[in-house]
Amino acid sequence: MATAIFYATSTGNTEEIAQKISDELGGIDTFDLSSCDISKMNDYDKIILGGSTWGDGELNDDWEDAWSNFESIDLSSKTVALFGLGDQESYSDEFCSAMGIIYEYVNSTGAKIVGFTSSDGYFHDESKAQIDEKFVGLVIDEDNQSDLTDSRIKTWVDDIKSDIL
Repeated sequence: MATAIFYATSTGNTEEIAQKISDELGGIDTFDLSSCDISKMNDYDKIILGGSTWGDGELNDDWEDAWSNFESIDLSSKTVALFGLGDQESYSDEFCSAMGIIYEYVNSTGAKIVGFTSSDGYFHDESKAQIDEKFVGLVIDEDNQSDLTDSRIKTWVDDIKSDIL
């Protein structure tokens, strides 16, 4: 059972977080959606999907470009974890909403989704990535809470490790 991270990055922050997650998981494969064929997901039983939120709660351009091909991947037998980056101060009304968009689709496929996290410690108004008091994955705010990034990654990886490796 192989595991890999697939992510899209615009500024490089998501790539850095993907690498940190990979390192915490022992160096699993990572793929930037801008430079890989998304069908590579078919080679893995367990995948971690990541991206950042842009504009009014939208996917970044690389996720947008890959979306129609992403929808052709059979996720029904896969275990999936999600991570998202956002800015809770400047975009409080759409904080990490791109992760929520990815979650909605992945959830509709019947995939097993792991890695929900508490919304405690975040200060935002709305998020498509939040259900009740939980986010649908790991949430990182490099703009306002970068001092918490490493501990949040470690806690999340410890939580998902038994399901994702």
